[in-house]
Amino acid sequence: MTQQPQAFSLQGAVDLGARQAAAQRRQRAAQAPPAGAPGAPGAPAGNVIEVTDETFNNEVVARSRTVPVIVDLWAEWCGPCKQLGPVLEKLASEANGAWILAKVDVDANPQLSAALQVQSIPMVVAVVAGQVADGFLGAMPEPQVRGWIDQVMQVAEQLGLAPGAGGASGEQPDPQAFMGGPEGPMGDPAFADAQEAMERGDLNAAAAAFEKVLAASPDDPMATMGLRQVELLRRVESYDQASARQAADDNPDDVDAQARVADIELAMGRIDASFSRLLDVIRVTSGEDRDKARKHLLGLFEIFPPRDARVTKARSTLSSLLF
Repeated sequence: MTQQPQAFSLQGAVDLGARQAAAQRRQRAAQAPPAGAPGAPGAPAGNVIEVTDETFNNEVVARSRTVPVIVDLWAEWCGPCKQLGPVLEKLASEANGAWILAKVDVDANPQLSAALQVQSIPMVVAVVAGQVADGFLGAMPEPQVRGWIDQVMQVAEQLGLAPGAGGASGEQPDPQAFMGGPEGPMGDPAFADAQEAMERGDLNAAAAAFEKVLAASPDDPMATMGLRQVELLRRVESYDQASARQAADDNPDDVDAQARVADIELAMGRIDASFSRLLDVIRVTSGEDRDKARKHLLGLFEIFPPRDARVTKARSTLSSLLF
């Protein structure tokens, strides 16, 4: 996370009056029309939403599997928050749905503050494909914020979650119409079922929908990419990431440990790092261990179009290691 000089801290800064005011704001938010409804704040575009402890999973985590979500953690008493907030809202309006801005009042939502380890605000994090991908602290100027968001969108494109996704080849479909229209290619409604399942965070249903397509068309590239992405997300959600990273650090030759961290890196958008980790394992192992690492890497390749530049580069390295 990019650290910026910051004079405000949650430590000792929130008094009972602030908590009472936050509770009142939270009550008003609960009674307000849903984001995007007539009369709701930001209703015309629906690109700025207010999120609470209770709604975070649906409004941010689940939503981030189809569109990047930028989370702005703020408080009423925080001066820099009042400088940064309008900048983020302006950029969200300009983005016109390419990403969503989710605002979290830290006073009113202590569980989220604890989960995200908030120690200083304003704090901004990006959530992509269900994972916190990057963030910064402090009220950065608009050009720097815009540059940071551009980097987030590049990560999202690499994971197929933003317009223009698909890397150098341009073969991957537009993620907002993930399978090429309301019923996908060839009019198969299973693609629509998969997309709807992804949007509501039901990865098992999404996998079943992609598997249905593959049962009828085993070589369907879109279904293969979709299923591999779902499998990756399911694996990463099952990991304790801190423990996984520690195990990989402690056991550099453990294929399973390295594969788990490679999954995490890929889900966080660190594509080259993920591929390099498994290539390094293949470089120093042999026999069954090497074959296990190779197969895992090939599975990660299938998340991307075949001619994606990163995949091409990693395949070339893999070939040089195996032959």
